[in-house]
Amino acid sequence: MASKTVTITNPTGLHTRPGGIFVSKAKEFESDVFVEHDGKKVNGKSLLKLLSIGIKNGSEVTVTAEGSDADQAVETLGELLATIRD
Repeated sequence: MASKTVTITNPTGLHTRPGGIFVSKAKEFESDVFVEHDGKKVNGKSLLKLLSIGIKNGSEVTVTAEGSDADQAVETLGELLATIRD
């Protein structure tokens, strides 16, 4: 299992548009992907679940992945979360 913690810098947080971009990218990996925020851990390949944990600007989130490409998944997805913009 691999994990990476990042801070959200998008002024409007993680809503439908950037969330959709994240989920699309997460689905490119074979590994199971999870996003954790404020003690809530959800499937990173589900937009509805991702939006349900209320990630706002300045939030710290942890991306974890388990599987054959876990290291690459957390690096790519962690960087995407840290830099994604509307």
